[in-house]
Formats: sequence, C-alpha cells, structure tokens
Amino acid sequence: MKSTTAVTVGIGATAAVVVAALVQAAGDDPVMGAALSMAVPAEYKSLIEEAGNTCPEVTPNLLAALLTQESGFNPKATSPVGAQGIAQFMPSTWETHGIDGNGDGKRDVWDPEDAIPASAKYLCTIADEVGDVPGDKQNNMLAAYNAGSGAVQKYGGVPPYKETQNYVRSITALANKKKGGGKVATTEQAATAINAAEQMIGTPYSWGGGNASGPSAGTCCSPSGRSGKSTVGFDCSGLTLYAYARAGISLPRTAAAQYAASEPVKPGDVKPGDLVFYGSSAASIHHVGIYVGGGWMIDAPRPGTQVRYSPMDTMPDLFGVARPTSNTNKEI
Repeated sequence: MKSTTAVTVGIGATAAVVVAALVQAAGDDPVMGAALSMAVPAEYKSLIEEAGNTCPEVTPNLLAALLTQESGFNPKATSPVGAQGIAQFMPSTWETHGIDGNGDGKRDVWDPEDAIPASAKYLCTIADEVGDVPGDKQNNMLAAYNAGSGAVQKYGGVPPYKETQNYVRSITALANKKKGGGKVATTEQAATAINAAEQMIGTPYSWGGGNASGPSAGTCCSPSGRSGKSTVGFDCSGLTLYAYARAGISLPRTAAAQYAASEPVKPGDVKPGDLVFYGSSAASIHHVGIYVGGGWMIDAPRPGTQVRYSPMDTMPDLFGVARPTSNTNKEI
C-alpha cells in the first residue's frame, strides 16, 4: 500500500519542490512497551503510542514512520491506485481488516481513530503470515504490507522489487534514526562536499559506481539494462556519498536511504550543499544531486553521461530537498 500524496510548493523560478512530511525518529529492537520518540502531529500521538504496541514486530516509531511514508499523516490522502486515508488502505483490504477503533459503531477508513489501530492490527496479522519466512521479521512484515504476504513467501524474504526494497529501507531508516544523533551539515562541510563534487565533473556515469574513496567500477544492471562493471565512475548516490565523505559525513549508499538519513529543508531555507531528491514518494526516490545555488545542482545523471551541472527541473518528479546530518549512518 502506498500513496503519492504530497504538497507542492515553490523554490525560486526554476523548479517546484514536493516536500514530504518527514520527521525525526528514534527506535530500538522491536519490543513490547517501546516508546514513541518520533515527532508526530499531536492529535495522533496517543493513537500511535497505543497502537504501536499491538505486537512485538510493531513499535510506535515504526508505525509512525509507516504513516509518514504512506500519507504524511494526511487523513484525506488518496493515491492514484485508490488507496485511502492516513494508512492508505485499499478498499478491499479495509473491508477485510478495517476495525472500529474508537467504538462509535462505524469502521471508517477516513477516520484516523479507526485507521491507525487498524493499520497496526493488519501489520501484526501480516507478521504472523510471514512469521516462518527467513530473515528480519520487521523487514518481511513491511515488505508484505507493500507487496503482499504471497510475494514475501514466494521469494523467502523481501522480494526483488525495487519499489518494495526502497519502501522497507525508507521506513526502517525513519524508524531507527536516532533523535538528536547528529547535527546537520555546516556551511563549511557543505562547501567541502560541493568542491569535492566539482572536482569529479566529467567523470563517467557508472551504475553502482562510486564510494567514499572516489570513483569505482559499478555493478549490473540499471533499469535500462546498462551495466557499470566496465566503467569506473559514479552513479548519483555514489557521487553524493563520496562528496560528503570528504566533508566527514557518512551517508547510506542509496538515494532513498540518503533522504531518510537527512533533515528535510523548507523551500525558503534551501542552501548550497543540500541534497535534491527525485521520485513520486520517499520509497520511490531514484535520483539525487547536490544543490549549488541558482536552481542548479551537480549530479551523475544516467548511463552514457558524465558528472555535470544540471538544472533542478531536469526531471519532472522533484520530490524534496534535505540536509545531511553529521552522525555516522549504517548501510541500510
């Protein structure tokens, strides 16, 4: 279940930025009685705290991260495929798993008092369905929430669907992000990252290429079937990882995980060095660049190109801008 609901706001004259309602999070291993430490809308805090302890696999932070991902806490959200409400239930799923959480005699998918506890209960049901599947139980549960229990059972874990894999990474990163665990990049760090990226202009694009040490041979294969194995260079997130490593900030490897590991930036506060992300949702982020000012960024666009300056409106699905944090983030 997913939603592409977001709010479009302006940044300068060159682009429109869709800023998701990402929030800081903190979490530990899944245990009953876990506390909510994410910043969530006040009207949903007690609902999430209670529902987030329905079963061992569901924590308040994980539930809050899922609701952030699904709808940005918008109880009126509707996705293009028909998912509804704050938890983005499909009508058929709600018919089977929706509950009357507030005891008013109605099961209303648009009412957070019903949808939030229903979402937690459904997660627990799914956790039972995939309980015998090898691997991380929370990851398998989230994958089943997105792709269905059958897919997780078929593949023996998180299925090889890019959207589902990004979905699991993004929610896990949000739920496990340590509150107050790091400060956002300073002006000096941002300048160092930009300088490092500028020195790589002209370096070939390589799918899967690039690490904290610099350009590297990539992997196979891009969505278009292009392999980076024979090319030493960067893909988009490899470039940003390298540039910020030079500034002393460790970023995760993928663009979606980098977004989850950074602090969202309001349109009026965008500064050089901020990361610019593209995708229809946080789970489907597919590209990232480094903002350099004036509506331009440095990025590694796609196979067959080189690291270069690109306008922020180079792609139609500009999703958001975020500022890296100085804590060390593990690969997700």
